[in-house]
Amino acid sequence: MSHKRIPKRKAAIAAGSVVALGAAAILLPNANASQDGSSDDAAAAPKTLKAGDASDLASQLSGLLGKAFGGSYYDADSRQLVVNVVPGDDNNVIVQAKAAGAKVREVENSWSELQDGASTLKSEATIAGTSWSIDPRTNKLLVTADSTVTGAKWDRLESTVKELGSDMATIKKSSGTFKPFVSGGDAIFAGGSRCSLGFNVTAGDGSPAFLTAGHCTLGGNEWSDTQGGQPIATVDQSTFPGNGDFALVKYDDPATAAPSEVNTGNQTVPITEAAEATVGQQVFRMGSTTGLNDGQVLGLDATVNYPEGTVTGLIQTDVCAEPGDSGGSLFTQDGLAIGLTSGGSGDCTAGGETFFQPVTTALEAVGATLGAGGAAGGGAGAGDDAGAGAGDDAGAGDDAGAGAGAGAGEEAGAGQEAGAGEEAGAGAGEQAGGDEAGAGAGAGAGQDAGQGVEDNSGLTESR
Repeated sequence: MSHKRIPKRKAAIAAGSVVALGAAAILLPNANASQDGSSDDAAAAPKTLKAGDASDLASQLSGLLGKAFGGSYYDADSRQLVVNVVPGDDNNVIVQAKAAGAKVREVENSWSELQDGASTLKSEATIAGTSWSIDPRTNKLLVTADSTVTGAKWDRLESTVKELGSDMATIKKSSGTFKPFVSGGDAIFAGGSRCSLGFNVTAGDGSPAFLTAGHCTLGGNEWSDTQGGQPIATVDQSTFPGNGDFALVKYDDPATAAPSEVNTGNQTVPITEAAEATVGQQVFRMGSTTGLNDGQVLGLDATVNYPEGTVTGLIQTDVCAEPGDSGGSLFTQDGLAIGLTSGGSGDCTAGGETFFQPVTTALEAVGATLGAGGAAGGGAGAGDDAGAGAGDDAGAGDDAGAGAGAGAGEEAGAGQEAGAGEEAGAGAGEQAGGDEAGAGAGAGAGQDAGQGVEDNSGLTESR
């Protein structure tokens, strides 16, 4: 099967235009400018920023403020970056933060103190079914225990949180169970697991590749884009558990076209670069099981204690996900690659907690690049008529429409003529992209499946 005909078109996203995307919708801002052009006499006032620029400013202020930095978050209503500052005896740090355009909030806990608290949790309460992340909005550690943490385990966790103090950490229970969002059996990609492709990238040696979740690769090194089909890609590097949940998978054919885009159905979002997540930022997730969903970033530097082991350095969100969505792309309406779906609890009916591997960390670790200048991005699997695609076992109807070589399969992606048919039950037809990756790249279901697109001009918001 050739993978050379993947289109390189970039579908423009018109500001303010609306398309139906099932349960998840996105409303693009009316302006792309990062600042509101305020006059000189208002220079000290917080700047109006889009989320991507707020993330850049947060990174700069983190270094500028040093030990006084207490984290930051994006206020979507005011479109301002709120920076937590521990003033101490030096009021100059507040002046510096305001001069940079941030809205300053004085807090008790510095970022380094919160990280020390997280280290205490790691040493005293690493229990399967628990997680913790730094929540800048409360200036505390958010500790969560799933339904399996009971009895002595709960007592141990609760005791550790109390030791940290109510001004440092809070604890809550989750009704679900923390697990990697991987699915077995019905759409085999490698070793019986089904996941989603995250973003196409260029490997350090210049070859085309893609990123996905590291736990997806535990079943095998060779990836197929059809159930029982011939391998099209091979795992090059993988991390899970430990310092992340990511993998670099290289396409076997060095001529494979791997465009830098995420296909959400008939709507293609160009991916320009990788960016750090900001708490409060609106993000969108694409996955082979549930298609497109949106939500907000809730916490950073998250630690999750899965049954398989502890994973650190993740992003916590309220975006729903289900088994098979693992590895799928987390991105912004502006085309910034943010994360790769790792795991969590709940589903897209009841909701729950979800965790994502930061793309920036994964790229640095594997030595790959992503962006408009290279073979990168989230649209790996979309074909000429790029639509979506889950594979056979995802419920594709006879008219599902992914032609031979369709790229957006449940796991792998990168086919030739992906388009999702108008009556697609859940995705693409028999040749639709791979069992694991596809939906992260070109996913989406057919028009009658609730993921179809009525208008190619924009994305709309469900919140």
